[in-house]
Amino acid sequence: MITKRCFFAALTLAVLLRILVSGASAQSAIPSPHPIVLHAARLLDVESGRMMTPGEVLLQGERIVEVGSGVKHPPGVENIDLGDSTLLPGLIDAHVHLFLHPGAEDLQTIQESVPQRTILAILAARDDLMAGFTAERDMGTEGAGAADTAVRNAIDQGLIPGPRLRISGNAISILGGHEDALGYNPDLRVPSNATSANGAAELVNVIREQFKEGGDFIKIYETGEDAFLNGRFSPVYQYTEQELTAAVKEAERVGKRVAVHATGEPGALYAARAGVASIDHAYQLSDETMRLMREKQIFAVPTFTISEYFSDHAPSPEQAIRERRLLDLHVSEFRKQLAAGVPMALGSDTGPFPHGTQAREFILMVKYGMTPLAALQAGTINGAKLLGWQGQIGALKPGYLGDVIAVSGNPLEDISVLQKVVFVMKGGIVYRSRNLK
Repeated sequence: MITKRCFFAALTLAVLLRILVSGASAQSAIPSPHPIVLHAARLLDVESGRMMTPGEVLLQGERIVEVGSGVKHPPGVENIDLGDSTLLPGLIDAHVHLFLHPGAEDLQTIQESVPQRTILAILAARDDLMAGFTAERDMGTEGAGAADTAVRNAIDQGLIPGPRLRISGNAISILGGHEDALGYNPDLRVPSNATSANGAAELVNVIREQFKEGGDFIKIYETGEDAFLNGRFSPVYQYTEQELTAAVKEAERVGKRVAVHATGEPGALYAARAGVASIDHAYQLSDETMRLMREKQIFAVPTFTISEYFSDHAPSPEQAIRERRLLDLHVSEFRKQLAAGVPMALGSDTGPFPHGTQAREFILMVKYGMTPLAALQAGTINGAKLLGWQGQIGALKPGYLGDVIAVSGNPLEDISVLQKVVFVMKGGIVYRSRNLK
């Protein structure tokens, strides 16, 4: 009989072999010692919207040296011709869950060990990278604690392929709040998918523990269950403005920031007044909240793809109607947010739907009111700012890190070409190319 321990040992070996074999397209864990020139039919300057034809990027080591329609070709250069494609900066997803996969979210913590979930997170990171996402913000491990610290560090050390990561460890919630294993027999003591903190003092203690374990930022659930009461959207807030302010100040003490899950009011307003970095989901925002977000440059991260996925994969007709109603509300409110000048960063909430497919978020942001260029800026320049990597990634400019992708076609004419990535480079290392067999 095969024991559970033997099964997971075999699974671990199989997964690691898959990673090693499928990751063989990366030539090495360090950038090439010789210069590289990337050539394509087009290159998009995402800041100005200018399309260069043709486009070239000269790289030395992990950095970009020159960008233009024609760049220097120094001695010993390696030329990579990507044909009829468009060169872009690596994409940035500001809301992912590497430790989740399609299926019942609440059961994954119970049925799957942390080592097993970490293996799946490694595969998820690789899938996201191969889809052109060279940087991401992991918004909570959903009960896997600080396991994302190990994944981030392994990527940074070149041991496994994956995006640059900003990680939070477990998200933080109140006792009996969002992700607190509700609906189970209390005598079973089913673990929460979040770390509990009640009141400002507990928040500060948990934040210090999260940073001790390697967190780059803090993720807080500010709203709980979403509901419609008397025809109005009414999410329950979880922390007061004073409690959130204490959390933000504690994070700022060590140069870090707080992001909140907040679908509506008054929780979103409390978060904006406290000065968080982003309000994720943001189904409905008041005029005052939008004003504060514009003035303080607090990003909204809409996460349309997960809403669409839940609507299309609801477990019952009644749930499908509810999810569709939430999505319709979100779309109408999103258009108000755009008109109000709320800063936007792209985040898909991938995990409950398959990793590597989140370029769908660009398509939905355009469908619901953004221009293709604005959506691209949300998933590049703005994402870099939100993740604290402005001036390093998010654009193709001399001195920036060599995070470059190529897509078939012109994304300003057809945003869906972002689902057709043919080349991926991160830090000067090629991970995917049609030139490599």
